[in-house]
Amino acid sequence: MLRKIWATVKHGKIELEEQIELPEGTRVEVTLLADDETDFWVQSSQTALNAVWDNSEDDVYAQLQAQT
Repeated sequence: MLRKIWATVKHGKIELEEQIELPEGTRVEVTLLADDETDFWVQSSQTALNAVWDNSEDDVYAQLQAQT
């Protein structure tokens, strides 16, 4: 299962920002984001997604579906 969960470090411990049950021994991957970089990466990700999903090249698929 892959799931993105936001957390913060408080008193040297990672605290999840939402309540979820994690079985003892669950492996997790931690990516550190500097606060001043977070907005940059979120915006960069959104820009990249928009470029992939909002492009006229994909209109050909809609046209092909309309013909069937």
